This record gives sequence, C-alpha cells and structure tokens, in this order.
Amino acid sequence: MLRAAQKDLQKVFVVFLIGFIGTFYALRLYVWDFLKGVTEAKMDEVARNSYEIIAQTPFDVILLQAKIGMIVGIILGLPVFLYFSRDALRERGLWPSSPVARWKLAVIGLLATVLFVTGVAYGYGVFFPFMFAFLANNALSAGFTPTYSIVLWAQFIFLLTLSFGLAAQLPLAMSGLAYAEIVPYETFRDKWRHAVVGVFAFGAMFTPPDPFTQIMWAIPMLTLYGFSLYLTKIVVTTRRGSERIDVTATARKRWNLVLGVAAVGFLAVYAFYARGGVAAANDLLAAIGSDYRVLAAGSTLGVAHETAAAIYGGVAAVLVAVLALLYFVYVELDAIAGSSEVGEPTAIDFSTLDEAGVRAAPPEAFAAMSEEEALAEARAAMDDDQPEKAQAILDRFDDVEAAAEQSATEDVADRTSRATGTFLEGMTDGEADEDDLGGYYTDVTFVLDSLTSRAFRIVAVFGLVLAGTFGWLYTGGIGRVFEQFLSQLPSQVTPESITVVALHPMEALIFEVKFSTLVAVLVTLPMVAYYAWPALRERGFVRGRRRIIFGWTGALVAGLLGGFAVGYAYVAPHVISYLVADAVQADMIIAYRISNFFWLIFFTTAGIGLLTDVVVLMVLLNTASVSYRTMRGRWREVTVGILAFAAIFTPADVFTMFLVTIPLMAAYGVGLGVLFVLTLGGRRDLTAWRSAKA
Repeated sequence: MLRAAQKDLQKVFVVFLIGFIGTFYALRLYVWDFLKGVTEAKMDEVARNSYEIIAQTPFDVILLQAKIGMIVGIILGLPVFLYFSRDALRERGLWPSSPVARWKLAVIGLLATVLFVTGVAYGYGVFFPFMFAFLANNALSAGFTPTYSIVLWAQFIFLLTLSFGLAAQLPLAMSGLAYAEIVPYETFRDKWRHAVVGVFAFGAMFTPPDPFTQIMWAIPMLTLYGFSLYLTKIVVTTRRGSERIDVTATARKRWNLVLGVAAVGFLAVYAFYARGGVAAANDLLAAIGSDYRVLAAGSTLGVAHETAAAIYGGVAAVLVAVLALLYFVYVELDAIAGSSEVGEPTAIDFSTLDEAGVRAAPPEAFAAMSEEEALAEARAAMDDDQPEKAQAILDRFDDVEAAAEQSATEDVADRTSRATGTFLEGMTDGEADEDDLGGYYTDVTFVLDSLTSRAFRIVAVFGLVLAGTFGWLYTGGIGRVFEQFLSQLPSQVTPESITVVALHPMEALIFEVKFSTLVAVLVTLPMVAYYAWPALRERGFVRGRRRIIFGWTGALVAGLLGGFAVGYAYVAPHVISYLVADAVQADMIIAYRISNFFWLIFFTTAGIGLLTDVVVLMVLLNTASVSYRTMRGRWREVTVGILAFAAIFTPADVFTMFLVTIPLMAAYGVGLGVLFVLTLGGRRDLTAWRSAKA
C-alpha cells in the first residue's frame, strides 16, 4: 500500500497536517471555552464559583491538544491514503465493489452524518448541562471540591460525545441490517425487551449511575428504538415486495402541498424574527429560570434585521419542504407496509413478485410450501410468461429443502455421537473423579442450583442494602463521615489543612457505587451461606447443622467491629497524621482525590476488621471440616481470588491492588499459623475435636 501510494504520500501528509494543526488551534481558541460553557450552563452560582478545571502537570494541556489533533489528523488522512493505495488493494481483492449507485451511498453517508450531529446536539444541548450541574452539586453537598483534571474532564466529554453520536445511528443500523437480511426485522420486533435492558446497561457504563441521568439517556434511546423499529418494518416490506417508490412522481403529485408547507414555514420564521418573537421567547426563558437566550437575526449574520429574517425564513422554507416531501414518501411506504403482513414471512403473495422479489423473499416463505404448491406457483409464473420467475421459485424451494435435510442429518449425527460418547464414558470411566475439573464443575452447579429457589430473596436483600447504602452516601453521608473522621485527627493536623477534591466528574459517584456494592456483598454472604449449607453438606464440603451460620455471622461481625473500632480510633488517624506531617510543616497544600482518601480510611479502619475476620473465618472453616492441610495446599488459588477481588473493588492502579493483596495474604499466613498451633501441626483438626467433645 505504501509503494502504491508513494507518489501521493505528500498529499496524505498535508491532509494529516491540516487536521492536526487545525484541531490544535481550534481547541486552543474555541473548543475549550465552548466545553467550559456547556459544563457551566445549568450550574447555580455556588457551583459555578466553586468548581475548577486544572492541569496536574505543566504538559497536560499541550499534550492533550496534540493527542486530539493527531487522532483527528489520522481520521482525516486515512481515507485519502486508502484512496491513493487502491491499486494495491484491488490486486488483492480488498477494494470494495458495490452495485449500489454512488448517489445512494452519498445519501446514506449524509443521513449518518445528520444522525450523528443530532445525537451530539442532544448531548451538548440537553444532557451535558444537567449532568455536570448534578455532579458538581453532588460533590459540593458531600463537602468536596469539584476540581476536574482537564485530561479526565476532556476524555469524559469526548467519550460521551462519541456514545451519543453512535447511539443516534440506530435507525440507519437497524434498517440496514434488516434490509441486508443480516438481522431479520422479526428479531428486532420480538427482542424489544432485550433492547430495553441493553439501553439501560449501555447507559450505566457511559453515564453517571444516578436515576436522573439514566432517564435522560434511556427515554430518547427507547423513543429512537421505537421509531427505528417502525422504519425497519417499512424498509423490509418494500424489500420483500415488488413495488418501488418514485420520489420524483411523489413530488409531482404533491407539489402544491409541499409549496404550501414551505410558504407557511417561511412566514412563521420571518414573523418570529421580525414581529417580536425573539423578545417573547427570551421573556419566557427568563420566567422559567433558564440562562439561554435567543439572539436577534441581524446580530448573527451581520446584515440588516429584515434581511436576516428573510434569510432565516428561506432556510426554514427549504428544510420544511424537504421534510414535507419525505413525509409524503413515508406515507406511500406506510401504505405499502399496511398492505402486507411483514410480521409473517409465509404470508407473501408470490403473484405480486417479480424474479428479483422471489430471490429476495425470506426462506420461511418457501419452507412453509409443499412440493405441489411450489410447482403450482411455478406453473402460474409460466402462464404469465415469466419463465425467469418460475425458475427462481423452483431454485429457492430446492435450496431451502436441501438446507433443511442437511440440518436434520447433522442433528441426528450429533445426537448419536453424544449418546455413544456418554455410553462409552460410562463403560470405561465407571464414575466421575471428584478431584478433576469436571467434578468441581458438578459441585458448583449443584450448589448454585440449590440457591435458585432463594435467588429472589438474596437479590432483594442485596439490592436493598446496595440502595440504602448508596442513598445514605448520596444524600450527604459521605460528607458526614469525612467531617467526623477529621475531628479524630491529632491536634497538630487541623481539618482545614486537608482538602478532598474530585479530579473526574464521576469520581464521587463511582466511589459511592463501589463502596455500596462492597457493603451489600458482605451483608449478603451470610445469607447465601445459610441457604447453600445443605447442598455444601451433601457434597461433603462442610459438616454440622445450618444453625451454625448464626454463630459464624456473630463471630465475623464481632471481629469486624473490633478491628474497625481499633482502626478508627488509633490506626487511621495516626497513619494519615504521619503521611501529612511533613507537608503540614512545610506549609504545603494537601489535596487528596476522593477515591484515594476514602479507600485509605477504609483500609485503615474496616480493613483492620477484615484482616481480623480472615483469621476468624479460617478457624471457623476448620471447624466445618476444611482441613488445615487443604488451606495450606490451596494458597495459590486463594492468592488469585484475592487479586481478582482487589482488581474489582479498588481504584484502577496496580499499586493499590497490591496494597490490598499483600495485607490479606499476610492475614492468611497468620491464620495458617494460628491453625498450625490449634490443630497441632495439622494432625488433629478442630472438626475432630468437636466431634470427640460431642
């Protein structure tokens, strides 16, 4: 490709350079101010004066501008490079060749661009202002300063911008997939519940995890899905039928209505700008407390007021005329859709199809036919002097029949193979080895199946604890914890010397969700163990009765509370005092990130209790027939599990992950030491001691 485009690489580089330099200076001169204006649009006076956008290093801004400029330059230069290297791609059969006319491809590209811009406009005009106001007020209500890093802030905005633009492509994507028969229309229609779950799941990943922004994301997306579904129905109906829409004929037939609507659009816009509409709209915006204002026509175009109003009216007339024409085309398509049962592919009337329509018809229409019916349709086509259509009917029927026979043969062979394999396995292996991977999988499946009937209770308790903890933190609980903890610090460290900031707009919410999930897991685990106890006992993992769970829970809670009290009263204040002592003496500004500061508090308070519970739990497990030798021999699996836990429930950096893993593994080692003493080196587990005592 490089050799094929060698003589034109300078042109590619010029395009890249234009994109790079243009983006670099556009960010510097216009984009940052625009994004800051969007961020502040719906903030109240307190939030607007409190939040800041900062650079953490001297190179943050210039490197960020260079990075964005390079990305834009590559995006602009790549199509040019591919075009100039088309000869090399053609030689290898990689250059696309489509029978679709170029003007149709241009229309599809224009439609995709319009949809992308519409999605982005909704994000910047509606979603972003409300979201940033909510996030800033949430941080301030908790006593934190929303001090956003320009890198994290920009990445967050650009990620959401891309998500809104791509989400707006839904009508084009659904209709295109259905038209090409990659995904049938019936799948989109029947799986709408899955689409609803997918919309909320996508929103949970790319938007703040609060109900307000979730609704602001979900309602437009679900509305767009409904519109896309109906548009897909019309497209598929016309694809499966033989009728075609002539846009030119529709324009000739409806020219009077199109011109009338255009005239109304021109007069409405002209009257709005020339007859006091701007002042009335601004008064209404002021009455509802909005900071938005409609600008006068002359102030934006630099011409006389009446001329500008006429220009705006002309633009509106053209847009309204195009929309009216599209509407009339849509009405005719809808009429075609109404005359066909798109939901039932087998209800196609073959007498209305030509050869192309027969070959494009769904296979379900031929699968429902008998051989006599296929021959009858072919004879009818021959009687109508359409031999190509008759041959197409027979070809499609034979193809569907052959595919059905092959599928049936493969299914029978598969069932025979599975039955033979099962029989031979039973003859050769006797019974499964409980120590291999299959045995562990069987045990886990058995235990999980035993929890199925209790799943609703478990999920309900988990959800209630999660929602309650999150609600308490969200409504100011995290701020009260922060103030109470600062009051426990030694006298040489004043509360005013420590500031907690949010470098990412969603940092406070993400911490609240993670902490709430952790609390919900800890509360739900005893309940899960209680319900799973009979299955665990049947598979030989534990012994004793189920009421032992209450004793376990009491012991674990006692260990957790005892460790928490020691950590909160002594460990955490002295650790933080030690960490900030030199900075306080040097009169430095101490600003912690929310996640780092509160995970530090968690590790040095509740973390002490959890480390204590590790030892307590190991002793309890030993009383439930988990031997000392098993715990010592499975230390590698325990290490992997702790690493996975730390990766999910701690901030996303390797240092913090190991900061959690090492103390937990140390506590595991202490637990092994305690068990070594209690079990006399593993010679007499506590289970045997309890049995002898009983």
